[in-house]
Amino acid sequence: MHEMIAPAIQFLTDWLHSHVLTWNTAAQWVCVLGAYLVTLMLWRGLERRLMARVDEKVKNDLGRSLLRALVDVGNVAVFILFMQVCAAVFRVLELTPRVIDAASELAVAWIIIRFLTSMMPNRALARGVTTLVWTVAAFNVFGLLTPITEFLAGLSISVGEHSFNVLEAIKGLALAAVLLQAASLAGQFADRRIQRIADLSPSLKVLMIKAVKVVLFTAAVLSAMSSVGIDLTSLAIFSSALGVGIGFGLRTIISNYVAGILLLMDNSIKPGDTIEVGNVIGVVEDLHARYASVLTRDGTEHLIPNDLLIAGEVVNWTYTDRNVRLKIPVGISYGSDLDKALELLEQAATGVKRVLRNPAPAPRLMGFGDNSVDLQLRVWIADAEKGVTNVRSEIMCNIWRLFHEHGIEFPFPQRDVLIKPESALAVKIEKDDGE
Repeated sequence: MHEMIAPAIQFLTDWLHSHVLTWNTAAQWVCVLGAYLVTLMLWRGLERRLMARVDEKVKNDLGRSLLRALVDVGNVAVFILFMQVCAAVFRVLELTPRVIDAASELAVAWIIIRFLTSMMPNRALARGVTTLVWTVAAFNVFGLLTPITEFLAGLSISVGEHSFNVLEAIKGLALAAVLLQAASLAGQFADRRIQRIADLSPSLKVLMIKAVKVVLFTAAVLSAMSSVGIDLTSLAIFSSALGVGIGFGLRTIISNYVAGILLLMDNSIKPGDTIEVGNVIGVVEDLHARYASVLTRDGTEHLIPNDLLIAGEVVNWTYTDRNVRLKIPVGISYGSDLDKALELLEQAATGVKRVLRNPAPAPRLMGFGDNSVDLQLRVWIADAEKGVTNVRSEIMCNIWRLFHEHGIEFPFPQRDVLIKPESALAVKIEKDDGE
């Protein structure tokens, strides 16, 4: 055992003396440490000023994020510049700057990691990119990158008539992740730009945003597949078979998607509209590809399938005009002053803030009922999304107070019984003895 360990220890000792414990290596470590300290002192104050300048001048979120990332890696870029100067000096002296080159490569890897992850909202993907870049940089520093890539290139995978090596598959997956992330960022940028266009209707904005995102993500997936070597024309047969399966098994889902496109195109329902579907009354928060999100006044959000909005009956309170008329029925007794009651009804609605002055509140005589004179107060509001029951309640409280103040009686059900003299029904009234 001792005979096997001794040569290994001797080999390691000789390697350390020839590659690590040398004046050349020590000088390189001094250069690395000195460049780091100089960069730290130069960049500390400058970075704060540059960050404040970027936040002050750049208003676009994407541009500000990119510039902040550039400023954040500026110190590493200065460090790399010092490293290249030191490496050039060592090469002039005919010395190999292994440590300096390794430090430069790790610094470049750090810049790539910082720049990419700053634009990735998905933290899991950002950690994956960080691990991948650091792994590649470490393999390159230790001289293992070329053997590993050659080994992976020699491993082939066959799928049907097509074959590709593992290295191509890894590159394709990495490219797909980058392209999908780029498509996501481009989609968010397009979303913000389209939302700022005042001349477009809300539904047209949603349709344009969804169309842009579909195009971007489709292009990203197809580009990644093409880079791996997959023939895109071979997808025609697969897409035909998939279309048949969708037609039979997913017709309800596809119907909702088609209905969603129709809703966006005909502009019949748009975000911000107050609609009534069955027993659901609320504001359309958003239109999705499969459903519409309707938020009711009690805080519950109903996800209504688009197919139901197309095929069923939908009451859109704000389709062409945001004004909505409310009808409040009121009954008074036959002995009350009718003209005074109509006047008080109009007065009850005048003090309510959400009731419009034009059209003005209108009291109406609707009919003569069995127990009451039937009146109705008609008022208009322009913000039905804030609820209608609260307006009704406030007006009815005012009616209750005003009627009691002015002697207007609210009727209650009553019946008069008339007994004819010739009727067989006899009524006998008995008095107590004490009376």
